[in-house]
Amino acid sequence: MASLANIALLLGALTAGGGITGYARTGSVPSVVAGVTVGALYILGGLRISNRSTYGTELALLASIVLAGSSIPRAIKSGKPLPIGLSVLATFGLITFGNAFLNRQRTV
Repeated sequence: MASLANIALLLGALTAGGGITGYARTGSVPSVVAGVTVGALYILGGLRISNRSTYGTELALLASIVLAGSSIPRAIKSGKPLPIGLSVLATFGLITFGNAFLNRQRTV
């Protein structure tokens, strides 16, 4: 099974890469800003998790919350593949990092 850090780094690369691709294809500045910002949160969280620093899981969970908050309503409204794919990534992140956060809180 992949580690939490690797999952966060992968989600960060996917979201940042997707934002950059969206900008390259359509010139959408909001796409690049949102994608790179959420991707940076995931990557920072992943790096903090791998270095056993504080707030790594929380940063990755925050990135998932932001991504879910922006993509799930668009997926429901439009039914288009891109928002649906982002919603799947966000949901996976919410489950993965939410469970990690809750399990850590129970053991403290």
